[in-house]
Amino acid sequence: MILNDKELKELIRKGELVIEPLDEYQIQPSSIDFKLGNDFLIYPESIDVLNVKDDHYKNKLKKVVVGEEGFIIEPKQFVLATTIEYIKLPDYLTAFVEGRSSLGRLGLFIENAGWVDAGFEGTITLEFFNANSRPIRIYPGMRICQLVFARMNSPAERPYRGKYQGQRGTTASKIYLDEK
Repeated sequence: MILNDKELKELIRKGELVIEPLDEYQIQPSSIDFKLGNDFLIYPESIDVLNVKDDHYKNKLKKVVVGEEGFIIEPKQFVLATTIEYIKLPDYLTAFVEGRSSLGRLGLFIENAGWVDAGFEGTITLEFFNANSRPIRIYPGMRICQLVFARMNSPAERPYRGKYQGQRGTTASKIYLDEK
């Protein structure tokens, strides 16, 4: 069941759902808007191959920290970013990450693999792709995505405690840590 604004406010008030910082205007009828952080990771063209079994590319990623001048995503560019908000989901709640329609209409695709597992705690790393033929400038602090929350019938038997648990800031792929 997707939670409405009243249910979300109650869970936050009781401390069962933690989102920090959070302003009242971010709470929508059936979602909560999250804002863009100020650090980005770019995969430079000097990387020949991204080998999923090796983290050699990690040290070559370019970290960019911006201020109020914003960040330009070039046409056809892939960039990692983060939310300002730190979230802590209880073991019975999951969330879907959706891009904002207004940004999608500019050609900015926003993902995070689309899903936040029950029990996750941390900031949300977002994947951006500019599908437009024009650069897009975005700004720290702007509403960048929305999370839609759903209550599960019962708590997860194995809530998320994985390799991204507790992440803060833009976090590169850790797929090389997968055992299978």
